[in-house]
Amino acid sequence: MATSIEPNHKAKDSVFTDLFTIPKYLLELYQTLHPEDRTTAEGDLRVVTAKCVLAEHIYNDLGFMVGGDRLIMMVEAQSSWSPNIVIRLLIYVAQALNNFFTERKILLYKDSKVHCPKPELYVVFTGERVSQPPVLSFKDLFFGDSVECDIDVKVHVIYEQDTDDIINQYIIFCKVLTEQVKKNGPTRKAIEETLRVCRDKQILVEYLKQRETEIMDIMTTLFDQDYITELYGNERRMEGKLEGIKEGIKKGKLEGILNSIRGLMQSLSVSADKAMSLLMIPKEEQEIYREVLSKEKTKGD
Repeated sequence: MATSIEPNHKAKDSVFTDLFTIPKYLLELYQTLHPEDRTTAEGDLRVVTAKCVLAEHIYNDLGFMVGGDRLIMMVEAQSSWSPNIVIRLLIYVAQALNNFFTERKILLYKDSKVHCPKPELYVVFTGERVSQPPVLSFKDLFFGDSVECDIDVKVHVIYEQDTDDIINQYIIFCKVLTEQVKKNGPTRKAIEETLRVCRDKQILVEYLKQRETEIMDIMTTLFDQDYITELYGNERRMEGKLEGIKEGIKKGKLEGILNSIRGLMQSLSVSADKAMSLLMIPKEEQEIYREVLSKEKTKGD
């Protein structure tokens, strides 16, 4: 039986940001985007990712400066597509530009035009290809191409290709992980099998070998904060404090959370306590569910 893993809540970066904040791989990333530029070196690249912009969960966004002339912002899109990624990138690039001018004490109220780095926006899509154009327009997505809008940004979408560049290797890594989670659930075995398959396929071999411990921590946290949330609904995790739970019992809302607990217990072969831990149900609320489940078990016996 696969062993479920305890979450490590200190790991906040995703594999995406961990990989591409390493100078060697960041340069490979840039050269994949701009193969015509072979003069830029590792020292010309500086990570400027602004963390905790929108939420306090795992970060899967990346920003970096190329010299002082180019500002590249990237977001990893996972198994499902959302047009809101374009808004996220709009927010990220606005904050990054603000930081750029603030750090350099550049005044935006003077008469002469200031130097502004050229923004480039990308989405690295790690799920199956969706019917989206290769370049997304904020204006067109949210207001339609026939409606005038005073703001627009354009975002380039990167899918899996028949190449062995660093971006494509990362996308394949994510697809291997998705496949292993489907087979083994959110378990240590799924992580170990992902690393094994990627080694066999020569995917991110050096990176995975050098940072195996960090990757185990990152992916454990990913299972806890992303995978479980996706399967069972964020609203079930955030059902509220004890009074809210008691009110939920009256209104019949208890059953939804109980179904989530039962589902995890059955699919992962774990105890009720482990299931509630994975669902991040507060300890002060767990006794209510434990009591109901215990009564069910007694009746069944």
